[in-house]
Amino acid sequence: MPENRKGRPRKILTREDIERAIKMTKSNKAAARYLHVSFPHYKTYAKLFENEDGVTLYDSHLNQAGKGIPKFLTNKGKEPAIEQIIDGTLPVEHYKPEKIKRKLIAEGYLKEECKRCGYTEARVFDNKVPLVLNFKDKNRHNYNIDNIEMLCYNCSFLYAASPISEEQVAQMESYIERAGVQEHDWELDESHIEHLKELGLWEEDNSKPGDEFISRI
Repeated sequence: MPENRKGRPRKILTREDIERAIKMTKSNKAAARYLHVSFPHYKTYAKLFENEDGVTLYDSHLNQAGKGIPKFLTNKGKEPAIEQIIDGTLPVEHYKPEKIKRKLIAEGYLKEECKRCGYTEARVFDNKVPLVLNFKDKNRHNYNIDNIEMLCYNCSFLYAASPISEEQVAQMESYIERAGVQEHDWELDESHIEHLKELGLWEEDNSKPGDEFISRI
């Protein structure tokens, strides 16, 4: 097994490793970070394998334009390094947490999966995995890699702060009539009435005006 400069065995990357890293990231550098290896080490192995079009996996994952990687624009139009946000030398107040989260995933610092249960299923309507960025020390300004983790909504509720408030839960579970929304009644046609008569559930003598309607309640 090849060794690195410190005499330690170098990690051998398989095709499956490279393909998984490519699927989870937006660039080759991010793929190297995802696999926890140096970029030259990743590049060597990524160039060994080709896709079905005969293009190396490295060349197929080139993203010099940064497509799909969110940009944090300052007044000067420059993008601060995500490393500065992670090490705490760059204030995060001026950047949206959602953009920082997407940047951390796109650059391979975090996997787009729940750290606790491994949930990775994307929503159908926007193809996003419903995950919450959890700060272990409860300090939302501390983006140190050891302090942050991705949790699904269920694990966030169980092990961290609930992703939704009690008020939101009450609103979702409420049966109170919403403003502008009215309950509807449905009229029974003759065939339904005849069927109820056959079952003995329709009494002509006791019918009153309005009995021909059935309420949804």
